[in-house]
This record gives sequence, structure tokens and C-alpha cells, in this order.
Amino acid sequence: MAKILLIEDDIEITIVIRGWLQSQSHTVEVVHDGREGMDRLRTCQYDVVLLDWELPNQTGLDILSTFRGEGGTTPVIMMTGKRSIDEKEAGLDTGADDYLTKPFHMKELSARIRSVLRRSSQTGAASNVLKVGDLVLDPAKHKLRKNGVEIQLLPKEFALLEFLMRHPDDVFSGEVLLQRVWHSESEATVEAIRTCIKRLRQKIDQDNEDSMIETLARIGYRLRSS
Repeated sequence: MAKILLIEDDIEITIVIRGWLQSQSHTVEVVHDGREGMDRLRTCQYDVVLLDWELPNQTGLDILSTFRGEGGTTPVIMMTGKRSIDEKEAGLDTGADDYLTKPFHMKELSARIRSVLRRSSQTGAASNVLKVGDLVLDPAKHKLRKNGVEIQLLPKEFALLEFLMRHPDDVFSGEVLLQRVWHSESEATVEAIRTCIKRLRQKIDQDNEDSMIETLARIGYRLRSS
């Protein structure tokens, strides 16, 4: 699961891309204007940005140049009908992590997203399968196992656990978890985090053992790796 910002002015394309990515449990936010896209990048955090080249008010290349110039490190996949080597070179040299030429297959888009997520993952894992303690989570197949036994999770439980497993032993406040896992325009509160973590503990923890998800009073939560 990833939190993805899609900056694309073609309404039909955004409907297709958003529907496909949401079917794979990603959280997808869409903007259709270059200036609004730049504003969103400055105020919210994402795991991946899908950026069209030709946008109203500000081009994708200008957005990318400004974003990188301001220290933005989020992986960016540019999407465009431009096919020349010089244009692709310009996009990559400006700071794009990957490049998709329209039209493209949705499976290829998913593969590119998995690729940039692997490269940017703090775990540095060569495989997209995440392992923390006895937990093994496969984002592509949307499966979680503990000691070989499959555990069924609701979509938001899966998304939250995946995020924590990508950052084992790191501490996150409830507010940060809301920002990274929930939709930016969601009206969910930190109570939603508490409820989701409670359900996760009931599913992944064994009786008479300390929870893998540790609560640090007035600080936040972390997933213990040992």
C-alpha cells in the first residue's frame, strides 16, 4: 500500500488510474491543475507522485524542478505522451525517478510504482515482501502471515501495518500516521488510529505476550522488530 498523489488533467485517465490503484489497496489523491499539485506537495506527504507533463497553470516539468529544488525527495513517475529521447532525458535530469509514455498498461504502472517504492524503502530490502519478527507481509498479494498462518486484515488495517513494517522500530505520532496512511481530506481523527491499532493487536498478537505494536505514552506508536 502506498499513499499516491496523481497530478493529471485528463479526467478519464484519472478515473481509470485511481480505480486501478485503489483496487490494489493504495490511497490515491487526485488534482487536475499544476499549481494545485505544487501546493499539495508542499503541504502533504506522499509515498509516490504520478505527474503528467502537460498541465494547466504549471507544467509537470516545472513542478518537478521546483519540488526537487525545495528539497522534495518523494519518488516521482512522470507520465506523458512525449516520446523523444531528449524529452525523456529532460524529465529524468530534472529529478524524475521513472518515466511512463502514454498509453501504458495499468500493470506496468503498478510495476513501476513497486520499483520506486523498493528503491526508496528505508528497509533497503531487495524484495517487496516485508518481514518483521514472525510477520511476513506481501503487499502485491495483499496477504499477511504469522508463523505461516494467514491473517485476514481489513484494508485500513493492512495499510497501517504495512507502513509500520516498512519502518520497524521507528516511532510515529497518531497525527503522523493519519497523514501518511489516511487520505489528506479524510475527517478521521487520532481515535481512528487507536481503534485500528487495537484491532491489529487482536489479530497479530498471541496471548500472554507483549504486543508487537508498542504505545509510547504521549509520544506515539512503533512496531518492535524483536
